[in-house]
Amino acid sequence: MESYKREFISFLESAGVLKFGDFTAKSGRKIPYFINAGDIKTGEQIMKLGEFYAKTYLENIGKKKTVLFGPAYKGIPIAVSAATALAKNGLDLPFVFNRKEAKDHGEGGVLVGYAPKADEEIVIVEDVITAGTAIRESMDILSKLEGVKVAGCLIMVDRGEKGRTEKSAMNEIEEEFGFPIYSVVNVYDIIEYLEENPANAENVERIRNYLSVNGAKK
Repeated sequence: MESYKREFISFLESAGVLKFGDFTAKSGRKIPYFINAGDIKTGEQIMKLGEFYAKTYLENIGKKKTVLFGPAYKGIPIAVSAATALAKNGLDLPFVFNRKEAKDHGEGGVLVGYAPKADEEIVIVEDVITAGTAIRESMDILSKLEGVKVAGCLIMVDRGEKGRTEKSAMNEIEEEFGFPIYSVVNVYDIIEYLEENPANAENVERIRNYLSVNGAKK
């Protein structure tokens, strides 16, 4: 495993973002581990998270100018921190996020921040994809922007789970909307990391059992 992946998983665990137990995902699935960007609570933590997103952006998208979209609510600080980290690397990108409810006074509307223009490309910045529900909600918002194209999506962890079919939720999204999804790590990286410590044997077994039922088959 690359050292930055080990560092990232260790960071998620120490920040309380990666937890083990019994949880219910947005998709309704009962899951043995949970990744919650909402548990990022300090300036140092969100700064560090943004650096990992920036690394993933630069490695996969390069210095291409796009607009970062952070879906409310967890995607908002991620988009801001990623934009800040990218700016430190010489790539100054605008960012935009949505409100859960449209504002009917002042400037109005659903979007806050930069107003994407026709022919500009957007990169969605999310925490995780389980069944693809949150990405489809974002696409419902972004599809209303005339002439704007979604060029990709950045996430913390590819959970390796099937979506509506036996394919992975990520593959389904990529095929449905025609853009790639890039993750800092995937669930198998997490398993490899956990296996380095025998004390994690029970969590490894529970995750593997879960994937045997809900993992993508192709």
